[in-house]
This record gives sequence, structure tokens and C-alpha cells, in this order.
Amino acid sequence: MKLPTSITTLIAGILVTLISLWYGQHHGWMPEAASREAPLVDDLFNMMMTIATALFLLIQGALIIAIFRFRQKPGDNTDGPPLEGDIGLEIVWTAIPVVIVMVLSIYSFEVYNEMGGLDPAASRDPGPQKTAVVPGTAMAATLPGQDKIALGVGASPSQPASDAIVNVDVLGLQYAWIFTYPDSGVVSGELHVPTGQDVKLKISAQDVIHAVWIPQFRLKQDAIPGRDTQLRFKPEVPGTYPLVCAELCGSYHGAMRTQVIVHPPEEYDEWLQSQIAAKERGDGLTVAQITANNDNRLARQTQDWNISPEAIAALQQMQPEMHHHL
Repeated sequence: MKLPTSITTLIAGILVTLISLWYGQHHGWMPEAASREAPLVDDLFNMMMTIATALFLLIQGALIIAIFRFRQKPGDNTDGPPLEGDIGLEIVWTAIPVVIVMVLSIYSFEVYNEMGGLDPAASRDPGPQKTAVVPGTAMAATLPGQDKIALGVGASPSQPASDAIVNVDVLGLQYAWIFTYPDSGVVSGELHVPTGQDVKLKISAQDVIHAVWIPQFRLKQDAIPGRDTQLRFKPEVPGTYPLVCAELCGSYHGAMRTQVIVHPPEEYDEWLQSQIAAKERGDGLTVAQITANNDNRLARQTQDWNISPEAIAALQQMQPEMHHHL
């Protein structure tokens, strides 16, 4: 018994919908979600995968059906029917992509806003201030710098407006990351953060454009010479995750990677206190504090930082400039 075309189309539509919805949630393409922001990005990505799967099945299914249904019959050398454009069909296949793009655009805008990309408190950067002498007097006045739009991800609008609990200054240079904790003066080659607490990275670059990318946090932000950027997030899952440079920055760009170590709050406090104690004893040396004529000591100090020997040599040459930043 041959089913009516309408019923066949309905069954095919249901199958395509079910397959697309299932694959959109079970594709397994994303790494572990380890921050508060990660599920927001994952939901958007899952939606895009659902739509892409449905379009793939529909288009490939139509091609396969056309291959068998409209193939040339043996011995039939006649021309096909002279079909012209169908206005209704053209409107449909133009309208569907427009609707899809509009929905994804609005959804991605909401995700970006929820992550803090439109943080009003961080939307303006006053820039550097200047000092000038007031005419007719010997007094100096401070002139405000030129406002600039802030770059990066700030506080989520769903969270109360407040300062981050953990602040870290991030310096990117060829080919390493250096993390400074300004409240304690601790300097590390790895990023250590606690779970469940707001973290703010103030990111800068020493030389060329770099990019902080933490895949498990679904966060990425450029490090731009001469201008600070920021990332604000809340780690949720303890563990060790890669932090890599996502901007081609030179010959050893592929080796510019380190780790993000997410501790439970108690372990983070223990790590921070141990670093402070080491610093007070004189053991907490930074790359900038190690002289270039002590190669073995430098190698020992950075052996767990995932810094290549070439990068160490470059750091030695740039020691005077690094003293200015650290």
C-alpha cells in the first residue's frame, strides 16, 4: 500500500525534527563546561547544531530523492520540461535563512549580554589622565583622558554590581603568560582561581596582539599592546584546564600555552598563602627578577610554566622592559 504524499511528508518531517533535536543535544563536540558562563554558550551552540542538522538532512534528503526519482530513463534522450522560476519557492528559501539568522542573532546578543559583554559599569574606559599647568598660576590641574569603549566581558547584569573577589593582571608576551595578583603581589606562570567566586582578568600585551583562550570556560579575549582588556567569569568545576594563545603571535605561537588551575576555596587560600610566604622568604622569584647570566636558575624557576627554551631566551633579552611592567 502506497502512503499519500502528505502522510509521507509528515512522517519525514517528524523524523528530521527528532533526529535534529537529539543530535543537537548529544553531538559531543564541546569540552567540559567548567564556568558559570559555559552553559550559556553551549545552549547557543546546541541550537545552531540542531538547525544545521535539520538543514543537512533536508537538503541531502532532497538531493538523494531527486537522483532516483528524476534520473534519466534508459533510452530516453528527450529534453527535460522547460520549467521557469517559481516566485513562491524563491520567497520561501529566502525567508527561511533570514528567519534563522535573525533568531540566532537575537539569541547570541542575549547570551553576550548575560555573560557581561554589555556591562554598563565597564562600558567606558576613561583612559590615561594628563596634567597641565593652569594659565596665570603655578598650580597643576588633572585633565581627564579621552573616553574609550571598554573591551572584554564584565559583570553579568543578573549579578549585583560589585567588584570581583579575585583580580589578576595578565601579561602576554612572546611566548608566555605571566599572572600577577595585585592584592598580594604574587606572580605566577599559571592562573590559579577559586571555585564559586567572581574572577576578573585585566589583560595586556607586552609586544604584539595575543589572545587569552580558555575553552572549558568558553571565553576568549585579545591582549592588545597599549590598551587593557578584561574578562570576568565564575569558575564552577575544580580541575586543571589549558589556557592557550588564540592569536598568531610569532614563530613559537603554538607553544604559548599554560594552565588554569581551579581550586576549591580552601585550597586556593592555601596556595595563595604559600606563594606569599615563598615571596617573603625570597623564593618566589619572577622571570623579571632572575638575571640573564643564570640560565640554570631561570630554567628551574620556569620548569612547570610550560615555557620553551626559546621563550626563556627571549625573556632574558626583554628583562629591562619586563621590570617596567612587573
